[in-house]
Amino acid sequence: MTFERLRAQVIPANEYRRERWRNGLGWTRRIVAWPDGDAWLWRLSIAEIERPAPFSAFPDVDREQVLLAGAGLRLRFDDGEERLLSPPCGSARYPGERALTGEPLDGRVEVFNLLWRRDAVQAQLWRRPLVGPMLFFADRRECWALHLLAGQACFDSDAGLPVMAQGDTALLAAPERRRFLLDGGGELLAMRLRARD
Repeated sequence: MTFERLRAQVIPANEYRRERWRNGLGWTRRIVAWPDGDAWLWRLSIAEIERPAPFSAFPDVDREQVLLAGAGLRLRFDDGEERLLSPPCGSARYPGERALTGEPLDGRVEVFNLLWRRDAVQAQLWRRPLVGPMLFFADRRECWALHLLAGQACFDSDAGLPVMAQGDTALLAAPERRRFLLDGGGELLAMRLRARD
C-alpha cells in the first residue's frame, strides 16, 4: 500500500463536510478520508460534543483525539479507566474498539480526531508552534497532514499551494520524495502517516 494517488492540497475549513457520527449520537465535520468512502485507511475529522454520549466503535482502528475548544472532555471507558482532555489541546490515544463515553465538562467542546487502520498505517501526531520555516518531506509511502490551530502560514512557491488560515488543513503527498517548506506564525498539529510494509 502506498499514497501515490494522494495529491498535495489545502482543504479550507469551510469545505469540511458535517455529518452524523457512525452511531447517530453526535455530529462531526469530516476533513478528509483516504481513500474516500467507507473503506478508508486513515481519516481526519472534528467532533462536536454538546452532551455526554457514547463514542462510535472503530474495530481495528487506532485513534488520537486533541481538544480544540471548550472547557475540557472526560473520556470514561467502560472498563473503568478515565482520561481528561484539558485545555489547551489535551490529547489521548487509544484503540478505536474500546467502549467509552465522552463527557464535556462545561458546555460544548470540539475535538480533533485522527483515525488510522493499525494493520496498514503508522501514525504520529505532534502539536508544534509555528515560528518561522518548517520542512516536511513526503514520498509514495509517507505523507503529512497539517492542521493549523492558530495563525497563518504559506508554502514556498514550488509547492503550488494556497495560503493556510486558522482551521485549514494541508495534505502533503508526492509520488517521489519531495520537500515542502511551510512558513508563518501560529500553532499547528503535524501528523505523519506512513504505510506499513
